[in-house]
Amino acid sequence: MIADIKKNTEAKMQKTVEALKTDLAKVRTGRAHTGLLDHIMVDYYGNPTPVNQVAAINLIDARTIGVQPWEKPMVAKVEKAIRDSDLGLNPATNGDVIRVPMPMLTEERRKDLTKVVRGEAEDARVAVRNVRRDANDQLKKLVKDKEISEDDERRGQDDVQKLTDKYIAEVDKLLAEKEKELMTV
Repeated sequence: MIADIKKNTEAKMQKTVEALKTDLAKVRTGRAHTGLLDHIMVDYYGNPTPVNQVAAINLIDARTIGVQPWEKPMVAKVEKAIRDSDLGLNPATNGDVIRVPMPMLTEERRKDLTKVVRGEAEDARVAVRNVRRDANDQLKKLVKDKEISEDDERRGQDDVQKLTDKYIAEVDKLLAEKEKELMTV
């Protein structure tokens, strides 16, 4: 039973860290990367569809993303979806290829983005701690139901705390990497 609780706890904490990685990837730095456009939805014959399912996305150079829709009529829709997104990008169509240049970030914008990233990391830490609390509650319930001893509960809580420390350290590492990436000109 304790092993199951630890396994579930670790899986939930891992999912939290993966969600943080996804959220951090959406924060735009000065460099281009194809994952930046993953969450943009395009109206594809009446259905909202991710842009990466209606077009090929590649890097033209370090600061420009190339988007090539598979169908000619989709060029204008994809361009509009990118322009209307919350990323502040200004795509330009060149034939059937959409070029998306990455604008330079100002120092003030970099600091704002750093605050956003810190908020995302704090949310992830809170989620990890909530998972720890849930696991400890499950252990306490097992002791109350007399399914495990108090010593087993204490060992289980120590293991859960070690997992918590490990995943919070991972969140801190991801935050430090993203902050460094943001502040690099």
